[in-house]
Amino acid sequence: MKAVCLLSGGMDSSTLAYLAKSRGYDILALHLNYEQRTQNKERMCAKKIAGLLGAQEFVEVDVGYFSTFGASSLTDKKITVDRFDPARAHLPNTYVPFRNANLLSIATSFAESKSAQAIFIGVQALDYSGYPDCRPQFIEAFQRVIDLGTQDHTNIELVTPFIHLTKTDILREGLRLHVPYEHTWSCYQNERKACGKCGSCHFRREAFQSLGIADPIPYEA
Repeated sequence: MKAVCLLSGGMDSSTLAYLAKSRGYDILALHLNYEQRTQNKERMCAKKIAGLLGAQEFVEVDVGYFSTFGASSLTDKKITVDRFDPARAHLPNTYVPFRNANLLSIATSFAESKSAQAIFIGVQALDYSGYPDCRPQFIEAFQRVIDLGTQDHTNIELVTPFIHLTKTDILREGLRLHVPYEHTWSCYQNERKACGKCGSCHFRREAFQSLGIADPIPYEA
């Protein structure tokens, strides 16, 4: 069995790839570069994880048009990355408009071309930042798109095992799978030391703290 794993190099996608491997899939790692602030660090981590898993392929695709569109602090360096704020009533500016639909479209092309049976993506709908393209309804709709938009004999399952889990649940699963979290990166802002203030840093640190485990990556504060 073969599975395309969307591998950003972050905590969730790395855990997901280890989970796919544990389920018997050969890994086709897909890394998308959309000129995000931490792209170099993310690429390095994704390649490391893919290598440790013995991935059949590591494919990097340039989707830099997201930086042309702008409207996100991840792709427009003129926009300051939002700090985590539990009282925020709107989406944080780290949201990249309709990103997951673009990434899943590319993953579907890759999966169909390689006769893969599954696409694994690490979206979650609980302690996430409210991104609309992480909702279960979106995933269900995109599965329908895959079914309708591929050849009749193609059967690709969109697998989202973390969609109803918290970050702590994901970490607990990753520890069971011996995921090397020292080779992952979650910060939206920095590549040398994680800022500790953005939403991604917040949820990662909270997960490690809740399990009483030291996070192996460095933080500014």
